[in-house]
Amino acid sequence: MVVIWHLIAVSCGGFIGALLRFEISSKLNRDRLPYGTLLVNFVGSFFIGWIIGSNLSYGWTLFWATGVAGALTTYSTLMKEIWTYWTEGQKIRAVGYTLVTFTVGIGLAFLGFSL
Repeated sequence: MVVIWHLIAVSCGGFIGALLRFEISSKLNRDRLPYGTLLVNFVGSFFIGWIIGSNLSYGWTLFWATGVAGALTTYSTLMKEIWTYWTEGQKIRAVGYTLVTFTVGIGLAFLGFSL
């Protein structure tokens, strides 16, 4: 029975995270850089670190970190954007975008965990 509740927690959280990602990306991914993807990945990295560091119950951790933040962040879109820059000959932008995303993301996850 507990497993059912865990599935429901992840599903409900994922629903919320996916809707947030869609809204943010559709509004901010129109400029030279996909700022919406950066924002959701940065917020999600911080949020996951914060949730894990908060010692919430397993069910709430599944809801917030796995569900909401997991659906909010988007590794596949990030990879598509990096690959697109690379194949369009924008190799410096591809490398810069990769370095900024991972460096800031790891830093924010650490900051969130530390809080």
